Amino acid sequence: MQSISRKTFLKNSALALSLPLLSRLDVFAKPPKNVGLQLYTLREQLGKDLEGTLRKVSEIGYKEVELFGYSDGKFFGKTAAEFGSMLKGFNLTPVSGHYLAGVAMPQMKGSLTNDWQRAVDDAATLGLKYMNCAFLFPDERKKLDDYKRHAALFNKSAEVTKKAGIQFGYHNHDFEFEKMDGQEPYDILLKQTDKNLVKMELDLYWAVFAGKDPVELFKQNPGRFPLVHLKDMEKSESRTFAEVGTGSIDFQRILNAGKTAGLKHFFVEQDVCKRPPLEAIQISYGNVMKLNVNV
Repeated sequence: MQSISRKTFLKNSALALSLPLLSRLDVFAKPPKNVGLQLYTLREQLGKDLEGTLRKVSEIGYKEVELFGYSDGKFFGKTAAEFGSMLKGFNLTPVSGHYLAGVAMPQMKGSLTNDWQRAVDDAATLGLKYMNCAFLFPDERKKLDDYKRHAALFNKSAEVTKKAGIQFGYHNHDFEFEKMDGQEPYDILLKQTDKNLVKMELDLYWAVFAGKDPVELFKQNPGRFPLVHLKDMEKSESRTFAEVGTGSIDFQRILNAGKTAGLKHFFVEQDVCKRPPLEAIQISYGNVMKLNVNV
């Protein structure tokens, strides 16, 4: 019988002892159950074939959706009840919606500054849990005082959504991290809004594009980020949009900090696709399912 060195024995013993632990860890390392999609990615397809596009989204495996384009009481030309029924038929749950502040477009109904109560009522009919200000137009953010006014507007808008049982939030791009008079506008939005009334939907692509570390943002503002956008960055000089899992963003590291963030839902989004958008969201879905999410 060949003798075994002490070093080899200890190494083999350590490996044997670790196997049960690894097996237990594998049990908890599960892919996400309810992968969401921000429908803006499919804006052209939805305009041409609403039902057919939603059917394909469901067939890929997505369970939750985030809406955009609400205007004058309609979602994609349908009332809240009609659109909700359509989504239910495809086993898609509407969780969140994107809305505009309306300062630059005062005539548009359904914004934070024009017919907001009806927008909230329709969101409640649809069963939305979150209503987010999606974007600030250049004319709405010329100086820091503009951001301060928007912080006040967000607090006011959130009071209305709260009464309907809906959480208000803000979705970023990169410009909020560009300093103005030595301050980051995003920091103003964080500090001058009520942390319970106004949450943040962190767009991971735009945060990284601006040179921010999402995990550090989570640590600095724990519990403030119930929503994120999963959007990858191409490994190229242009750093343009890419399918989740094909670019440079370490999503697993970010999702590992999900509890610190207060993360509850996430949505795949790709502003611009080089391949057919339905093909792009299928690639993203497959790669998201390889991630471990503990929220």
